[in-house]
Amino acid sequence: MAVYVIADIEVADAAGFEEYRQRVPATIAAHGGRYLARGGETEVLEGSWSPKRCTILEFPDMEKFRTWWSSPEYIPLRELRERSTKSHLIVTQGV
Repeated sequence: MAVYVIADIEVADAAGFEEYRQRVPATIAAHGGRYLARGGETEVLEGSWSPKRCTILEFPDMEKFRTWWSSPEYIPLRELRERSTKSHLIVTQGV
């Protein structure tokens, strides 16, 4: 069953985030993931949530996601993202 990572990212260090943005797609693809949305225009329809930069990833299943999340190639990039942004992330299963 597919899983989706939904991220709301506020960039604090543009240079650090740009390095992350350039290097992370290959790690996602290597684990069967793909972008569904990547920082495009967002419109709030209800509630008070106001995402800064919204990204949605799809992985084939939770195992592929978890393998990517803890992979040696992604961990340093995740640390870079954590240093250069304020992020809120969730992962959820699809139907």
